[in-house]
Amino acid sequence: MAMNHNKKLGQLGEKKARRYLRLRLWKILEKNYRCPFGEIDIIAKKGKVIAFIEVKTRLSDAYGAPSEAVNAERQHRYVNSAKYYFSGKTIDCTIRFDIIEVFRGKLNHIENAFEA
Repeated sequence: MAMNHNKKLGQLGEKKARRYLRLRLWKILEKNYRCPFGEIDIIAKKGKVIAFIEVKTRLSDAYGAPSEAVNAERQHRYVNSAKYYFSGKTIDCTIRFDIIEVFRGKLNHIENAFEA
């Protein structure tokens, strides 16, 4: 039961994050992009920037801030997923790794949350 609730909460957070990005003129290139290294919640583009975005949604801080869940292992998977996404393509953009926290309904966009 809790797993289903968490999944639904995550989906609502991702939907809110996509709406937030679109309002700021980001183009959503992919949502829930799956590859051998895992899943990327949102890949979005604005100008010459392509952002790989992890969305973390929480109702309480019992497990810490939402962004704290994006540990070194998850960051590594995101970097490898980005490399996979661009394999065979010419990269003419700035690549960025962002986190969007949705905490108790409030959204916090952390740009350049971690480095490749």
